[in-house]
Amino acid sequence: MPVSLEQMRRCSVAVDLGASRTRVYVKDTGLVVNEPTVAAVNTRTGALLAVGFLAERMTGRTPDHIQVVRPVAGGAVVNIEMAQRMLRHLVGGKLRKSWRRSPALRIAACVPHDSEPLVQRAIRETLSALGARRVELADTIICAAVGSGLPVEHAEATMAVLCGAGTTQVAVLSLGAIVAAETVPVGGDSIDCAVIEHLRSRHGLLLPRQAVGPLRLVMGDMPSRVEVHGRDVITGLARTVEVDTESVRQAVDTPLTAVLDGIRTVLRRCPPDLVADLSDRGITLAGGSALLPGLDTTLSRATGMAVHTADQPDTCAVRGLGAMLEGRVEPMRLDPLAS
Repeated sequence: MPVSLEQMRRCSVAVDLGASRTRVYVKDTGLVVNEPTVAAVNTRTGALLAVGFLAERMTGRTPDHIQVVRPVAGGAVVNIEMAQRMLRHLVGGKLRKSWRRSPALRIAACVPHDSEPLVQRAIRETLSALGARRVELADTIICAAVGSGLPVEHAEATMAVLCGAGTTQVAVLSLGAIVAAETVPVGGDSIDCAVIEHLRSRHGLLLPRQAVGPLRLVMGDMPSRVEVHGRDVITGLARTVEVDTESVRQAVDTPLTAVLDGIRTVLRRCPPDLVADLSDRGITLAGGSALLPGLDTTLSRATGMAVHTADQPDTCAVRGLGAMLEGRVEPMRLDPLAS
């Protein structure tokens, strides 16, 4: 049975368990958790050493017996036990105790569009660690559209592109439902990998994943050459090279082309009247990777449509889900996932 807005309003907690970030929104309180989906564990004892920001800083800097784990990949929970342990620590003891006093705690969670039943089951089992008696699932792309302030309940087209770490979801919505959608297995992580591989093959330089973030800025207005620090592939010594920013832009063309293909596929599936609406309204970017400098300009140039980045795009999905919980969304034909 489809989950109605009335069922969503019975929930008191909204969770967006993403590959990059975990966000928890408490009804009538707001966003209480916004940390990396990372955990560090001692493989000898099984003890959980750190979660969130602290665990992320440990990536690539740990001895052999300490492993940094990412329990979510591509929008799916791949390590349920570790995800549960991570959530317990992120939420905090005081808040968890207040939830335990509620005998019928309901949690709403975002899941990718057209996710498999196994993916839905994994998120339900994960959230049971927080004491949830029932978990309602909602389509992430609808939540992101609501959180972006798009009038999804109107009889006109709105297009949202949710740029995540592992995937990019593209959808056209009208009357509160998805008209056409496509999930592209390309996200911010793919862009990072493209940059790392380019520096390795072109300059013989190994670059840590944490150093790719600043280098992403080459898609924006940057000098033609920038200095990059890394490890030489042959000697293993630290080395600094000057990188042509134009070559880096070309290196990320492949993942961006996949996103463009996804947008074109969705547009081809839409009725002409809705495509005409989009020519006026344009495309709205949401998700953490939407903050990539120059992404909106690149997509606009390739599609010939205006591209806007939502306010606080990285938290659009969980804020949109929170708006449903708090009843700030008008009744409409929202199309969350089956319960």
